[in-house]
Amino acid sequence: MTAHTAALSARARRLVGTGGPKDSAWLEHVLGWTLVVVVAMFVTQVGWL
Repeated sequence: MTAHTAALSARARRLVGTGGPKDSAWLEHVLGWTLVVVVAMFVTQVGWL
């Protein structure tokens, strides 16, 4: 691997979020609970509960 390729690879890793522990934890929690509420509303409206 050349130095140029290594630098591009390192830059790409910094730009792409993978949902790992370094990403925003509060945003992940908010989106997760939003999904839970939306699924619960859907289940209630359809009558599966």
